[in-house]
Amino acid sequence: MARKLPRADEAHHRPEQHRPDLHRRARVEVEFDEQTVLGALFGQFDTNLVQIENRLGVYISARGNRVLIEGPEDSVARARDVLKGMHQRLLSGQDLDSGAVESLIAMSVEPTLEGIITGAPGGAPPIMIRTRKKTIIPRSPTQIDYMKALISNDVIFALGPAGTGKTYLAVAQAVAQLISGSVQRLILSRPAVEAGERLGFLPGDMKEKVDPYLRPLYDALYDCMPPEQVERRMASGEIEIAPIAFMRGRTLADAFVILDEAQNTTPAQMKMFLTRFGQNSRMVICGDPKQVDLPGGVGASGLNDAVQRLEGVEGIATVRFSTADVVRHPIVGRIVEAYEGKNEGRDA
Repeated sequence: MARKLPRADEAHHRPEQHRPDLHRRARVEVEFDEQTVLGALFGQFDTNLVQIENRLGVYISARGNRVLIEGPEDSVARARDVLKGMHQRLLSGQDLDSGAVESLIAMSVEPTLEGIITGAPGGAPPIMIRTRKKTIIPRSPTQIDYMKALISNDVIFALGPAGTGKTYLAVAQAVAQLISGSVQRLILSRPAVEAGERLGFLPGDMKEKVDPYLRPLYDALYDCMPPEQVERRMASGEIEIAPIAFMRGRTLADAFVILDEAQNTTPAQMKMFLTRFGQNSRMVICGDPKQVDLPGGVGASGLNDAVQRLEGVEGIATVRFSTADVVRHPIVGRIVEAYEGKNEGRDA
């Protein structure tokens, strides 16, 4: 039986006159051998298929384990690759939600889409990060470059707007290396500066004052490891979460070190942080150069200063994300884009 399309009138089939003009267009049939995942592949009321139709301008019909795609040749090829990527993702035990589908659609213009899931020809491993709780694959073309940089460089600057996965992927890679034993400690830090607020106005002791600023790091950590393991490793000192001021005077050896919201450091703080680098360590510095919240009179952002000084230095990689790489709800990308357009030409 043909699939039921989720229309407001609950019609079982799209009326013929609503199909895209199929003249000078392609028709491709895709057959899936493993039928147990077809329900998850198509989505409830076939929402995943409709999402692909709407984004790529194709028409998709399904009968059993066969899916027919009709539309412009390039779009049909992309839809086929997206469906295959979705199917492989499910077979590898990963979840498939609208965000994952959107990401596969966005990456379908890249020749590396198949290699992301199954590995490139010649035996190269697939691009992914395995943690205790989930397996993470890149959701945008820039995330592919970022995940490669995370395993091949000593210091990585990740620049770009919120929602692009800069911090989350860094934490996931750090957790993976901690679990594997390639590093002995995971250190997460960020400056305690947010939109002009000051710690002195917050109630409680120092931990209670700084914890709200570090909450995004906790969230990413708990998403990659079971809570009991996080608590145990924090108690033992294997995982440390602290403001950047706590890094002064230390040498961070055998550690994966992440600095989040780095645009809110001063040049002096950034220099101090970078020179903590020790043997068998890796540093990831994440931030959005356009969202500096340093108080007036402080001067330039330490992130911008460091990138200008260090870009191109051996062992240091710089990965730049854009609004096209936002992997939260699609409206987040449009919001960021609107704000960036309005602020264009201003000093960030």
